[in-house]
Amino acid sequence: MPHFQLSVAFLFDKTETMGFRSVLSKPLAAWVNAEQNKWSSHPSKSQQKMLQILLTKGSKTLFGKDHRLATVHNYQEFKEAVPIRDYEGLKPYVEKIIAGEKDILWPGKPVYFAKTSGTTSGNKYIPITKDSVPNHINSARNALLNYVHETGKSDFLDKKLIFLSGSPILDTKGDILTGRLSGIVNHHVPTYLRSNQMPSYDTNCIEDWETKLEKIIEETLSEPMSLISGIPPWVQMYFDKIQEKTGKKIKDVFPDFSLFVYGGVNFAPYREKLFDSIGKKIDSIETYPASEGFIAYQDTQTEEGLLLLLKSGIFFEFIPADEYFDENPSRLSIDEVELNKNYALIINSNAGLWGYSIGDTVKFVSKNPYRLLVTGRIKHFISAFGEHVIGEEVEKALNYAQQQHPETKVTEFSVAPKVKVSEGLPYHEWLIAFENEPNNLESFAKDMDEHLCQLNSYYDDLISGSILRPLKITRLQTDAFQQYMKSIGKLGGQNKVPRLANDRKIADVIIQWKT
Repeated sequence: MPHFQLSVAFLFDKTETMGFRSVLSKPLAAWVNAEQNKWSSHPSKSQQKMLQILLTKGSKTLFGKDHRLATVHNYQEFKEAVPIRDYEGLKPYVEKIIAGEKDILWPGKPVYFAKTSGTTSGNKYIPITKDSVPNHINSARNALLNYVHETGKSDFLDKKLIFLSGSPILDTKGDILTGRLSGIVNHHVPTYLRSNQMPSYDTNCIEDWETKLEKIIEETLSEPMSLISGIPPWVQMYFDKIQEKTGKKIKDVFPDFSLFVYGGVNFAPYREKLFDSIGKKIDSIETYPASEGFIAYQDTQTEEGLLLLLKSGIFFEFIPADEYFDENPSRLSIDEVELNKNYALIINSNAGLWGYSIGDTVKFVSKNPYRLLVTGRIKHFISAFGEHVIGEEVEKALNYAQQQHPETKVTEFSVAPKVKVSEGLPYHEWLIAFENEPNNLESFAKDMDEHLCQLNSYYDDLISGSILRPLKITRLQTDAFQQYMKSIGKLGGQNKVPRLANDRKIADVIIQWKT
């Protein structure tokens, strides 16, 4: 997703001649696919080797000395030596790096900090080291090459490519270059790709999203756009603005547009509206990048799930999601996970992250090879009454209702508990911005609620036991979520609205845009 420019850049480092890019990509794609098959067919061995590599280098750092990594020889010893931590637990080490110290989390100093928004800790500064840069670059490259290898389609590489990203302007934290991940990636795009990359560097540097979007449209309208990449809601906003200007479907504005690359949020709630804007179905590639590392990508157009990258600088651990907040939760390696069970994802990486919880939950849909789905955020759930409803469940309930009411198009939504009510029972409030409302809103809400009961037995018990009443929909203006994000200074880029929360901090603000 934020890394597709680098993916394509690698393909072009032998030639600048238009037409040869697509030709040269095919033998490289075959080689990458063969290498991928080697490590994905030996998952446990690949991960054991990765752990040993990390321990060897990590033992030379302050963190390694604090946690006796030189004495660790296997995964069991590793679990005893290294606790699970979030950013708050890592922060004292990061502060030493910011102060100018070296050999703290990884040998030497990071080459970058990826700046992300935290919750309790304000901004987070995630290290990216010389050793971890290839994880971000090569993984994104390989996502595209898998597509080329499987489909034989490579003509898109010879036309214009765009990623709707944040600004590439970097500042410093201490003496470390610092910026959004997509901005950091932009600095690795070689000059011979600049003729293909859109928008221009100057336009990419515009901070205000609405101003930037207008300039992007101005630059791209007349270009042969073949690949468009970004977080779905911001791509949709790009499409909406183009349609306002031209009165045309995207396929008629960009007849060469053939591949959509995305990540960051579940695509399903956006799919119908996005393809309606395009005017036809096109191929898509889902990626799972994070500031902490590139985790997985869609390696095939025919199977469900994203291929977990077991040989890319990261040793993975998994905590059963229902144990995450326990005092001593289970910690599992790749060969201990089960299919269709939610896990909190823990990473140990050559960026210097150790026992680090990135906050996501995943579930495996295949073990041969290991493919997963991102199911939500470990802290994004509703359990005000003990129901523990998660992101995957609310998205499935919404998708089910849309299937029953095909006239419906949802722009965005968020769910929060309504605990204090003036009369009647409490309930889950769904704040939904519709592009097209269902013909029968009451029936739409009933279908969602009944499907959510099927998905979550705790929620079903609360409904049937008259502890909660069925969910209630509050209709919002079509642009409500864009207005909300603008109001908090997070419009565009890699920013996302949480789909659900256990409190009403978001809901009580965004409700001002109700219809």
